Amino acid sequence: MAAHHLPLGRAVDYPRGYDPSLLFPIPRAHGRAELGIADGAVLPFDGMDRWHAYELGWLDARGKPAVATATITVPAASPQLVESKSLKLYLNSLNAERFDDAEAVRARIAGDLSQAAGTPVEVAFGLPPMTAHDDATPIDAIDIDCDTYDAPRPEFLEADAGDIANEVLRSDLLKSNCPVTGQPDWASVRIAYRGPRIDRAGLLRYLVSFREHAGFHEQCVERIFVDLLARCRPAALAVEARYTRRGGLDINPWRVLPGTPAPAARRDPRQ
Repeated sequence: MAAHHLPLGRAVDYPRGYDPSLLFPIPRAHGRAELGIADGAVLPFDGMDRWHAYELGWLDARGKPAVATATITVPAASPQLVESKSLKLYLNSLNAERFDDAEAVRARIAGDLSQAAGTPVEVAFGLPPMTAHDDATPIDAIDIDCDTYDAPRPEFLEADAGDIANEVLRSDLLKSNCPVTGQPDWASVRIAYRGPRIDRAGLLRYLVSFREHAGFHEQCVERIFVDLLARCRPAALAVEARYTRRGGLDINPWRVLPGTPAPAARRDPRQ
C-alpha cells in the first residue's frame, strides 16, 4: 500500500504564520459541574496547571532561528483551560515570526495565553529539574484484581478513621483518553495527605478505573482530588499528575486543600 493511503502518510496542516486564534479555550465550569462544583462557587482547592514546552522556536530580528524551552503556569481559578493540541499549534505558529529579543517572545506568549485563559498566565523560559526519585511510596506492586476501566469509581476509595497517616503515595498507572482526539494520556500521580489512612489497594483500583475515561488532564486531577476529599476526609491533601509528553508538551496539574503546601516543581524521567 502506498504511504499516502496510510494514516501515517496523511498531511497535517500546520500554521504558516503567527495566529493566536488557534488557542482553543474550554470553560472549566463544564467539567466541574459534573463534580458538583457550581459555576461561580468557591473552589474546594487551590492549584495550578504547569505546562512544559519542549519545542519552542522563532526568528530573531535578522531572520536567524532561535529555540528555547518554557514553563507555562495557568491558575486553576482561571475560567478557561487551554486545549493541548491548540496550544501546540499556537506555539508552532511562532516559528516564522520575527522578534526583537527573547523577552518579546515570552511576553507575547504570556499575553495570548492570559487572554485565552481569562486570567494572568505566567511564562518563563527553561524547565524545572528532573528527579529520578522522590519521597513518595509506590503502590503499583500491590497484588489486586482489576476489571473496571470505563469510568472513575470513587466507591473503591476507603480510609481507616482509627489510623491517622501522614504520607505520600505514588502510582504510574494513571491513564485516560483525550475527549477531543481519543488519544491515550499517561501520567504518574502523586497523592500527599494527612488524615485517615487511605487503603492503598482501593486507591490503586480507583486510579486504574480511569483507564478508558474521556477527560482532560486538569479535569481528571480535580476528580481525583474531589473523590479523595469526599470519601477519605483528609485534613491535608495535595494531588499532582505528571503527564507524559505529546506534541512537544506535557502538563502537570496539581490541586491542594487551602493551607496544604504546593508540590515542588519537578519533572519525571518519563517526561
